[in-house]
Amino acid sequence: MASVSKLLLLLLCTYLHTLIAHAGDDLRSYKVLPVGSLKSAAVSCSLPKVAPSSGVVTVPLHHRHGPCSTVPSTNAPTLEDMLRRDQLRAAYITRKYSGVNGSAGDVEGSDVTVPTTLGTSLDTLEYLITVGMGSPAVAQTMLIDTGSDVSWVQCKPCSQCHSQADSLFDPSSSSTYSAFSCTSAACAQLRQRGCSSSQCQYTVKYGDGSTGSGTYSSDTLALGSSTVENFQFGCSQSESGNLLQDQTAGLMGLGGGAESLATQTAGTFGKAFSYCLPPTPGSSGFLTLGASTSGFVVKTPMLRSTQVPSYYGVLLQAIRVGGRQLNIPASAFSAGSIMDSGTIITRLPRTAYSALSSAFKAGMKQYPPAQPMGIFDTCFDFSGQSSVSIPTVALVFSGGAVVDLASDGIILGSCLAFAANSDDTSLGIIGNVQQRTFEVLYDVGGGAVGFKAGAC
Repeated sequence: MASVSKLLLLLLCTYLHTLIAHAGDDLRSYKVLPVGSLKSAAVSCSLPKVAPSSGVVTVPLHHRHGPCSTVPSTNAPTLEDMLRRDQLRAAYITRKYSGVNGSAGDVEGSDVTVPTTLGTSLDTLEYLITVGMGSPAVAQTMLIDTGSDVSWVQCKPCSQCHSQADSLFDPSSSSTYSAFSCTSAACAQLRQRGCSSSQCQYTVKYGDGSTGSGTYSSDTLALGSSTVENFQFGCSQSESGNLLQDQTAGLMGLGGGAESLATQTAGTFGKAFSYCLPPTPGSSGFLTLGASTSGFVVKTPMLRSTQVPSYYGVLLQAIRVGGRQLNIPASAFSAGSIMDSGTIITRLPRTAYSALSSAFKAGMKQYPPAQPMGIFDTCFDFSGQSSVSIPTVALVFSGGAVVDLASDGIILGSCLAFAANSDDTSLGIIGNVQQRTFEVLYDVGGGAVGFKAGAC
């Protein structure tokens, strides 16, 4: 009997220790994450199920370094290198809003000084789609970017181009190709343009100093089973710097400017698009033009700037850890944020990040701390663990939109997958790690950004 009592006492002590470790939170305040999932996952390259609908086109979306990529994968960058590149992109975006008078976060209607460069560094772009260009259609695998407007592919003749897996697009072989004249309306809307032999010349300059230039043109674009007539794009014939280094043919701009794919196809598919970024390189997501706006319970107002039309703004208002809202003053979020498919790690105001880091560490006391890694300063030692239990993290946006992040959006490697801005006045960025597995809706017509969990 005494031995039974001791056993019951031991079990009770173990149970109480678990309760104390979780600081009174219920099980819904934690997520159990297998350590193996932090490193690899099974390959699933099939397109996630998306209900077909008229006036809608959905194309597969893959990670550029994963086995589902349609171009030969180069060696994937290390996490440290990826974070270094990501910091350059985030700094560039922040500089684009640095001229705001008063609150940097009044994204809508703010007075912004726009640099002469467009887009940003391409090193951090991670997701690909394959389209058909011209008549007959030639397959072109392109990176997507919500921070860029001008789409482009490499074209013959090309005086200085990077190598690509797809056949180089040859305008002379397409019966529907046409170059814009220097006096055309399409040419006039470009921020950086020139003229050669009466043909409009475009230039894109990115934050890392790389450039691309060529003839601004139109042709038929095939997206899945749908076609877009007279799609405007850059026929790139020369580049400098490290424009693209991974066998892709070019870039598809999904920004809010007049030149982007989303804007150009609004008359055909409607003023809404969505995507789902897969959780791992070995799984697939999708890009949908003409996305249905119904079914999105979680929505927040979209903020736009006439001075920086490429980006889609949102207002983050609070953060919850383990189901509990952190004590962060509203003023800390006044700079506002943008949604960006090309930035990897979410950037938070310093005050907000400090509160998040402290609360997350408090919920991870059972794991020893590890050395910081690049921009990550909240890291843990998971040695010998088959699974880890991490506190839930939710982002609360204006309008009461609560986005409960997937495990993959909380931990990257063995670190908290967030970083701090230098202060509270810099623009926040909601990066692609936090967007993964959600269908993210850009309802431009309705002025809203939506989130649907578990979409891919």
